[in-house]
Parts: sequence; structure tokens; C-alpha cells
Amino acid sequence: MRSDVDRESEVMRWTYALVPVVAGADKFANLITDWGKYLSPAARRALPVSPRTFMRAVGVIEIAAGSLLFSRKTAPLGAYVVGGWLGAIAANLIANRSFDVAVRDIVMGIGAFALAQRLRKAARERREHDEVPASVSTRSAAEFAGAYT
Repeated sequence: MRSDVDRESEVMRWTYALVPVVAGADKFANLITDWGKYLSPAARRALPVSPRTFMRAVGVIEIAAGSLLFSRKTAPLGAYVVGGWLGAIAANLIANRSFDVAVRDIVMGIGAFALAQRLRKAARERREHDEVPASVSTRSAAEFAGAYT
């Protein structure tokens, strides 16, 4: 059963890694969409740089956040960062009255937070398993039986 959960967590980890990396890279190319159109008017007015420059900075952050998920060691942190980032994007989308896309990002953010919790739990279980004394976990059946004869 544990292997099924681990496999599902791996699929989620890779999904939450790849999507931000691809979306972040596209902030430089605008092949998927014109990302600047998602900036709220208030955000546009507040920017000290052009929307295009800002979206490129956003792309760098997304690539970095997604990249944290590629490593099992940093994946829980990465999942929290991606979840928080999706929440910030959703807030901007709500300010832009793009409610349909904001709802999608909120749901994905919740999924990222759930993944972070799952990854932390799995890491804790692995550490606890590794702490079992070798004499208990690796004792052969013959040694065990010999002890009682």
C-alpha cells in the first residue's frame, strides 16, 4: 500500500515541479499565452518596471520554486513555496476579476500544500524506519531460530 502512496506522491511532485518550470520559462517566450494580460490594473500601476520585465522576474521565481520540487530533500519546501505562490497569483487574478482562473490556482495551491504535508510525513516515516536498530531489522531467520534452540 505504501508504494501506491509513494507513487502518487511522486506523480504529484513531478507535476508541481514541471508546471511552474514550463510556465516560468514561457514568461520569456509568451508561447502559451500573453502572461501580461493577467496583471491587474493596480499591479501594473504599482510596478517600477514594465509588465514584460516584471513577468520575466515572475518566470525566474516560478522556475526556482518548481526546481525545489525536483529534489526529494527540498520537495516539501518547494511544495509550500509553489502553494504560496499560487495563492499570490490567485489574489492578483481576483483583483483583475479573472475569477475562473483564480479558482483554478486556489485549488492547485491547496493541492501543493497537501503535497507538502504528504512529503513531510513520508520523510518522517523514512527517518523513523532508518532509526530501527540493525540488530532488529536485519537479523536473519536462521540467527533468530538459532537463538531459541
